Amino acid sequence: MRDIDGHTRVLGLIGDPVEHTGSPAIHNRLAEKLGDNVVYMPFRVGAKRLEEAVDGAYALGIEGLNVTVPHKVEVMQYVRELDDAALEIGAVNTLSRIRGGFRGYNTDFSGFMRELDSVDIQVNGRDVIVLGAGGASKAVMYALKKLGARQTFVLNRSIQKAESFFGGVKDTTILGFEDWRRIPEGKYICIQCTSVGLSPDDNACVIEDEGFYDLVESAVDLIYKPKETAFMKKVASHGGKAYNGLRMLVYQAVTSYEFFMKREVPEEIAEELYNELDS
Repeated sequence: MRDIDGHTRVLGLIGDPVEHTGSPAIHNRLAEKLGDNVVYMPFRVGAKRLEEAVDGAYALGIEGLNVTVPHKVEVMQYVRELDDAALEIGAVNTLSRIRGGFRGYNTDFSGFMRELDSVDIQVNGRDVIVLGAGGASKAVMYALKKLGARQTFVLNRSIQKAESFFGGVKDTTILGFEDWRRIPEGKYICIQCTSVGLSPDDNACVIEDEGFYDLVESAVDLIYKPKETAFMKKVASHGGKAYNGLRMLVYQAVTSYEFFMKREVPEEIAEELYNELDS
């Protein structure tokens, strides 16, 4: 157990709720592996106290904060600077201390990109299906654009909501979940961005129709609990490769830590952390 003293630097997470979060375990384990005198704590912050919380964190000398639901958009107005990627995505999940306040970043997209690279899913020139049009899908769509996806099909329960997020995005077709048959025959990369199938609702699947999975060559489900979701099982039963979102979680946390501490985390440390969490 590490000692906490007058030199200990404080990191944390703000959101509501925060009781379920795995971020303290990840960041405190990272600090231990790197020999940093750091402690990471979750802080439950209601929507009406968000500005006070950000200002108070700076006043208390907190080095950095992760931001989770429901604050990823609203917190943007309380930072001193915004990273270009966070501005384009329209959401912030990381605050890193600078002079006079915090700089806001989005590490979800970079965590997702690093997961794709680690499992050798090559997006450049490929057609991709994205399931869901919530906050996570914004970071995924930004990453797919950067990686050179050719065409994207966004399927969502509410077409109106999907249109409000991605209606102006080039080479993007928006459909309802029930309209998946309008996707041309072929083999696609598929990214599952909804919360359907999240533990304890392990048997739920965002698209139940078995025919859909004949389209899927490889897939990432951003859910990481359970380890193998119902969506992943369907992909595998139709001959596709499927991965959960644990690597994305680890990589976005590692990137956040790098912003917090202004240092690089060696790839072997990130891999060690992933293997420990995956065991």
